[in-house]
Parts: sequence; structure tokens; C-alpha cells
Amino acid sequence: MKKLTYFWIIPFFLSIFFFTSTLFAAPIKLSYSNFFPPTHVQSILAQQWCDEIKKQTQGKVVIEFYPGQTLTKASQVYDGVVSGISDIGMCLFAYTRGRFPVLEAVDLPIGYTSGVQATKVVNEFYNEFKPKELSDTQVMYLHAHGAGVLHTKGKAVRTMDDFKGLKLRGHGTSGQVLQALGATPVSLPMPELYSSLQKGIVQGALYPIEVNKGWRMGEVVDYLTMSTSIAYTSSFFVVMNKEKWNLIPTDLQKIINQINQEWIIKHGLAWDESDKIGLEYFKSLGHEVIELSDAESKRWKQTIVPVMDQYIQKMNEKGFDGKKIVEFVKTSLEKNQ
Repeated sequence: MKKLTYFWIIPFFLSIFFFTSTLFAAPIKLSYSNFFPPTHVQSILAQQWCDEIKKQTQGKVVIEFYPGQTLTKASQVYDGVVSGISDIGMCLFAYTRGRFPVLEAVDLPIGYTSGVQATKVVNEFYNEFKPKELSDTQVMYLHAHGAGVLHTKGKAVRTMDDFKGLKLRGHGTSGQVLQALGATPVSLPMPELYSSLQKGIVQGALYPIEVNKGWRMGEVVDYLTMSTSIAYTSSFFVVMNKEKWNLIPTDLQKIINQINQEWIIKHGLAWDESDKIGLEYFKSLGHEVIELSDAESKRWKQTIVPVMDQYIQKMNEKGFDGKKIVEFVKTSLEKNQ
């Protein structure tokens, strides 16, 4: 009888031990590097993502958020996640030119109209192609801003002829677009653009309208040219170090993935709302919004066709089907109008 009692007592206490050790286990602590300033809506959303994960995992996963390049510089965010300087990172693909050739297709100037649309496109694109260039991290989710259009200081751009002599900030594909239109592109990360406009290093830039308020760029530009026929987007990643992801129990990974899907929608809507705020702010400063004629819009669109062709050719040379990749982006954009 005693032996039978011991037979049940030992497993009972072992189960209690494992239950309590799991219950009171130290939380998994992660760091999150983001280049957006802390007051920017995208930083606010990222912080809320961290808070939601802590809440839904009941404190088992805790993320410390570092906005404003305080942990890694914008161009170093992705590599910082891979190497473990940070556990999570948010930035845009175009800041590491050539590192993400497949994803560059999403940033092509094909006439984006909203952040919701662009965010749907980039996530559909990733789910379709699963590019190997992202295989060294665990992708949480992607998002993308609304129409990237032209802003200038001191000189209005009403026709293509007005591009002559202008130095304009453009990164990645947008730099190629500016060159095709007749300007001199200058590659600058967004945190350096304000001072560069102040000092006259550049006379303008292609960027989404939200930047006028979110980055206070409306203070240092005078004109907004609604170049929507060639509007580009910049796609953003939120990725996690793979080793850290694998340390998270499967049940908690499932919770995080569910939150990720919710935040895709939140980011798209936030981009559009901040574009509205940015336009209102721009106009409140007395600046001019320039509408292109249909003929001029078509002229710009036709002029940048070689940029698209160059991308297709480059991808073909790398062993991809460049035309298929670009056509998928166009079809996704039209579907999500």
C-alpha cells in the first residue's frame, strides 16, 4: 500500500514543480530598434505592438523599444537584427540598396494611391514569392507608405523642364526616377533630410505627404507637386532575429503571429491618416500644391518606363523572371485600388 502511495505522490509533486517553474519562469526579454522618431505614428504603433505582445503573452515576452536610431542607425537596422545587436528591427528595404533585389519591385513608381493599398501589395508580394533575401531573419510583417510624391524648396516643379539643375533626395528606385526626369539624385536617409534642405545640400525630395508633419519637413519645403502618376512607395520590414524567435515557445509564437496580422492593417490605415494630416499641415503653412495636367502626367509616366525595364533586365540577369515579378505588383495594385 505504501509503495502504491509513493507511486502516485512522486509524479504529483513533479507535475507541481514543472507547473510552477513554467508559471514563474523569467520573461523572454527582447530589444527593438526603430529609426522613426518616438513621436512618429509608426513609432507609436511599434510601441503599441510591444505592449500588446506583453499583454497577450501575460508578460512572458517583454520587448524594450528603442526609437530614433538610438540602438542602430537606419542603414544598420536589418544587419543589426541578423547579428544580434537588436532582436527586432523596423526600417525600409531601400536603405540597404542591392540587399533586397526582389523586394525592390514593390517600390517601383507604378502609381500608388494609399498606404492601405501599398501595405496590402507588399504583404501579398511577400507571401507569393517568399524571397530568400529575407531568410536570415524571421519576418513579423511588412507595411508600406502611401503615394511618394515630389516636394521642392525655392523652385516649383510644374513641368519636366523644371527638374534641370535640381539636386533632389531620392533613395533606391526613387533616385533612378529622379535621374530619368532630369534631376540629380542624392541618397540621404530621412533623418538627414531636414538639415540637408535647410543647408541647401538638396532642393527637394520624393516622399509621402505624411513626412511634412511626421518629420516636420513642411517647415523646409515650399511646393508639393502631385506626381501621382509615378507615385512610388517605400516598403518597410519588421523582422526578428531567428535564434531569438526559436527561443519563444510555439504557443507564444502563435499569439505573436496573430498580433502581426492585426498590425498590418493598423499600419496601412495609419499611413493614410498621417498623409491627410501632413497635407493639412503643409497647406496651413501657406505652401502651394501643384496639380499636373493630364498631358504632363503622361509625359512623366512615359519618361520613367526605362526604370521599370532596367529592373526587369537586372532581375533576369540574376536568374529571376523580372517581368513576372513586376506584373504581380501591378496586378496586386490594381486589385487593391
